[in-house]
Amino acid sequence: MLPEIGLGLLWLAAALAGLQLLAGGLSLTANGKGMAGIVRPVAMVQGVLAAAALGILIWLFVQTDLSVKLVAENSHSAKPLMFKIAGTWGNHEGSMLLWVTVMGLGGAFVAAVERRLPEPTMMATLAGQAFVSLGFYAFLLFASNPFARLYPVPEDGNGLNPLLQDPGLAFHPPTLYLGYVGLSIAFSFAIGALITRQVGPDFARAMRPWVLGAWIFLTVGITAGSYWAYYVLGWGGWWFWDPVENASLMPWLAATALLHSASVLAARNALRAWTVMLGVVAFSMSMVGTFLVRSGILTSVHAFAVDPRRGGFILALLAIYIGGALLLFALRASTVSEGERFAITSRESALVFNNVMLSSILGITLIGTLYPLFTEAMGTKVSVGPPYFTPVSAMFAVPMFVVLLFGPMLRWRRDRFSRISPLLALPLVVALIAGGWAWAMGVRHVLPLLGLALGPALVVASFLPLRGRSVLRAPLSLWGMVIAHAGIGVALFGMASDSAFTVERLVAAKVGEVNQVGPWSIRLAEVAPIAGPNWTAMEGVLKARYDGGAEVTLRPQSRTFWAPLQTNAVSALKGRWNGQLYTVLGDETVSDKGESRWQLRLWWKPYVPLIWIGGLLVALGGGLALLSRVAQDLKRRVARAKGGNRRDEVAALAQGDTAQGDAAKGDAA
Repeated sequence: MLPEIGLGLLWLAAALAGLQLLAGGLSLTANGKGMAGIVRPVAMVQGVLAAAALGILIWLFVQTDLSVKLVAENSHSAKPLMFKIAGTWGNHEGSMLLWVTVMGLGGAFVAAVERRLPEPTMMATLAGQAFVSLGFYAFLLFASNPFARLYPVPEDGNGLNPLLQDPGLAFHPPTLYLGYVGLSIAFSFAIGALITRQVGPDFARAMRPWVLGAWIFLTVGITAGSYWAYYVLGWGGWWFWDPVENASLMPWLAATALLHSASVLAARNALRAWTVMLGVVAFSMSMVGTFLVRSGILTSVHAFAVDPRRGGFILALLAIYIGGALLLFALRASTVSEGERFAITSRESALVFNNVMLSSILGITLIGTLYPLFTEAMGTKVSVGPPYFTPVSAMFAVPMFVVLLFGPMLRWRRDRFSRISPLLALPLVVALIAGGWAWAMGVRHVLPLLGLALGPALVVASFLPLRGRSVLRAPLSLWGMVIAHAGIGVALFGMASDSAFTVERLVAAKVGEVNQVGPWSIRLAEVAPIAGPNWTAMEGVLKARYDGGAEVTLRPQSRTFWAPLQTNAVSALKGRWNGQLYTVLGDETVSDKGESRWQLRLWWKPYVPLIWIGGLLVALGGGLALLSRVAQDLKRRVARAKGGNRRDEVAALAQGDTAQGDAAKGDAA
């Protein structure tokens, strides 16, 4: 009975999305303004119903209800509870239900708390959100029913892909979906502002927290996904420019540019067309990623669907949403005024330059991701990987990092470069020292050398906007920018170090044999069988010493799962302040003389953890900036509740945005 209730809740939520779209659209007409009163309540109820449907599906997975086809195909009675829950969204139908649930709850939250926009723009925004949601409800109900029954009921389920049975994958998809859905709300704000021709600072202030929140979740999701791929897949790499990896990177690039533009529009009433266009592009990239992962045109551990009919459905949604938005933008572009002007030497110009660089990286990533699909459709298979993506993206990333060194120190509207040039001496000296150290360490390739020089310089430059301020009294938004920019420098240094200094060895070792990788000596002490809740494994016991120091033990495994039947390697890592030892146990080989050896893959990766530490610092900086925004909004609401007049409220709003602009909160990305 529960599956039928869950399906019924989805139908009700879809009906309410249709009502929300109809009422929101009618409220914009002269005769339908009375419909505005029901739009917000309908949006909130719709979100609750979608969440209830997802809750039922989670319960069905927890109970291993094998009468539900989705549960039978993606769960097993012996699977640990965490992975039963994660199995809810570790498949196509469940992941799409999670998507529409987060979208419904996001729309409900907007309806409940957003009061800054003019009412017509708010109604158009909620109608736009309902229009987007309605397409995904239709996709679930007609092409991807998560509650479909299975007859006859099997004795047990197939189980979740073993590569997905990891704690990181329990949190990675939800964080990414929160990011994607935040961009759908930004998209709805952009559509609403275009419909009502009210593209201005109020629109940007309302949209900005959603963009910032989406950007934070995307940053965390991509960072977590990168680390998951690094330690679970056993290949020793953190990024391979896989099409599904790119599917999450492209929305992040667009969201980063959108965050900059929205902040400038909110604080300085500039970049109006940029902001609206990037709102459309950011959600477009989310839709492109959804199409790539769920259309069946890609084969990946991340990709769920293999049904071309579903791919066609998503492609149709992409054409409707994005094509319609671009058409609306074309029709209303003449009504979007230019906004305030600014000089070439100004913070706005630096932000525009970096937005162009981000957009260029987005463009080359999109081309490199889609090009193999087009050539394969024409009968020719090609592979586009790091040899294309890394150098071409660096052509735009390096100038962007250079501008990031001084851009946050420029004043708004107009400035002189001579004013800040003395401040650049310190980061330039740091860059020369770091580059000289890298050269002395034998680094001769251009890109790693640039990364090792620019990374520390960015960290130092990120703190320069704090000059002349009391550290304890500096605005929280300023600290957000400082930490986020420092995180970029930290991550860049980690990426360059991985490329420049990594040492790898592949050996066939006997028990008791010692092998060397970098400064580590590693002895294979034994290999023994062990058993887990739904797997068995051969576990290697490695005794490792760093430069003759104390002995540490690592236990890499080769696991065999029985539901479904699959073997995969589980790496063992040992971190130090200056890097990470990475070990993988492979297959056993027996010589003609009966001598047994075990394959070992060993890496020494200096400073590689800085990649993920930097990513988390970037997200932390965004979190501080968002917290600052929320605190300011609460202060305004309290002031309004105490009877403050409109003039005081507007003055406080302008003062807050000026302070935020001067603190460069808009640069938190």
